[in-house]
Amino acid sequence: MKFWAAYGVVCTVLLAAYLSVPFFYDRSGPPAAGSVRRAALASKIRGLDPQDIGDTTSAAVAGQIFETLYTYSYLERPYRLIPLLAADLPEVSPDGLALTLTIRPGIFFCDDPAFPGGQGRELTATDFIYAWMRMADLNNRSTNYAGIFQGYVKGLDEFRAASAAGPADYDGEIEGLEVLGRYTMRIKLNKPYPFLVYWLAHLPTAPVAREAVEFYGPELVNHPVGTGPYRLAGDFRSNRFSLERNKNYRLETYPARGEDGDARAGLLADAGRRIPFIDRIEWSVIEEPQPRWLAFLDGQLDASGIPRDNFSEAITPGRELAGELRERDIRLLKFDDPSVFYYGFNMNDPVVGSNLPLRRAMSLAFDRETYIERFLNGRGRIPVGPIPPSFPSFRPEKENPWVRYDPEEARRLLAQAEEECGGPLPLLRVAVPGTDTTTRQGGEFFRVQMERIGLSVEMDYMTWPRFQDANRTGSHQIFALGWQADYPDAENFLFLFYGPNRSPGPNACNFSDPEFDRLYEQAVVLPLLEDRLPSYHRMEDIVIEQCPWLLLTYRVNYVLIHPWLENYKPNNFAEGTIKYQAVNDERRRAFYAEKEEGS
Repeated sequence: MKFWAAYGVVCTVLLAAYLSVPFFYDRSGPPAAGSVRRAALASKIRGLDPQDIGDTTSAAVAGQIFETLYTYSYLERPYRLIPLLAADLPEVSPDGLALTLTIRPGIFFCDDPAFPGGQGRELTATDFIYAWMRMADLNNRSTNYAGIFQGYVKGLDEFRAASAAGPADYDGEIEGLEVLGRYTMRIKLNKPYPFLVYWLAHLPTAPVAREAVEFYGPELVNHPVGTGPYRLAGDFRSNRFSLERNKNYRLETYPARGEDGDARAGLLADAGRRIPFIDRIEWSVIEEPQPRWLAFLDGQLDASGIPRDNFSEAITPGRELAGELRERDIRLLKFDDPSVFYYGFNMNDPVVGSNLPLRRAMSLAFDRETYIERFLNGRGRIPVGPIPPSFPSFRPEKENPWVRYDPEEARRLLAQAEEECGGPLPLLRVAVPGTDTTTRQGGEFFRVQMERIGLSVEMDYMTWPRFQDANRTGSHQIFALGWQADYPDAENFLFLFYGPNRSPGPNACNFSDPEFDRLYEQAVVLPLLEDRLPSYHRMEDIVIEQCPWLLLTYRVNYVLIHPWLENYKPNNFAEGTIKYQAVNDERRRAFYAEKEEGS
């Protein structure tokens, strides 16, 4: 989502937030011409403070407003890290303990009342240092610090600890965060950390203006002030709000490099043209998939995922686009999602956390094949472990004995679990993000599966903001969730089990294993993947053995694109990609003219 706390079972069919695909249902008439895009979110977002964003829904919006030092080439595959706000890739010292970073001059924050005269000022190196200190400040309760900076940057953990006693000192010096000049800074590390450059392409490390933080105070989440191509225009807490073009946005152009086939697909036709092409993005919160689907068929939106109940009318048994949609020049895109969906066990919970036979019994009681077919129309794979198949460290030959469907063995293990519990197991509570029909149906499937082996569970359906707040405190007993990779390395999944990353960090299941932690600490300092692989594989084996997750699926995405949507290419890691997309208004108007003639 790229981001920890991606949607759980809901996201298996609701692709809008992650893909930044436009969705909008408006019976009043056709979309406005040209440069207006309409997009939807499957849930309300919690806030737009980049240091506190950890979910794909919020990031789908914030990624258009804020920018990071680095990003990923929009079209090229394999994914290539490229400068965004930075002037070049970092200069790394021979011992790997220092990164020197230079940003591009002439980049400005958007205009905002927080600045003198309301005019956005130039971005400087100090803005990055300030943002990273904010992430460390315990008074801000950011969930991202543990997974990104903890233990690595000299003096930053000490700053974090001191902030527990009261207001943090943002004017004090931190040894590992050094401003060398207006556009240059240095990060000094306690130990080598090859993954830091990936995190510098991740939204929570985006710079913020101190003027905006101090001007808005706690209301900053409602008043994002970034350097990106768009700025907020409206109240995102309502069901409809907009982003408008940031008039201070610098000169940026559409990429001229892609992979084989991109030119033939028309994806390089705009090479060298100034971006963004879209003037305004209009967002709506639409929880149910059916309105989106009807809107797509009616031409009210440019692209859509395919709801479960409509899959057979859109896709043939041979997994191709159905004739009527194909005749309208609609395109079908299919691609692996670097994600894993699961039910997590809170290992701090006295019932599920200390009872391995119970976790294994529940895993064996879940019929993944039926789940994938019934709820995903086959758009998924039974998972082996936490590392998805799109990563080079994935082991296709690896077997997981706890992902098969074996209710008889599950009942045997459940009896063993009751012995360990000292009697009948209590009612188990499962937190599920989402309150829509699809989410509830998926939750009911899980409940019935557990009931069949004699286990009672209660599903608690929550709004996404409420679920996130509960995740911070580790109050879930069992929870439905998913993780979509932040960057293209398996460490981004394995760090979800590293003990020091426990809640409120990304280790939401509060898993802790001495061998795992030791292997993780050894692996993350190694610069070459081939040297990390043995540790990666052993860490995954530990997770498989201990079952802190009841694995659900690896996801395969299907997206339908109307012919007037141009320059759309799925990108699993780049944030803020709407700036590359365009709408051919002539083709869109032709669609509406033809529709009116036929009505």
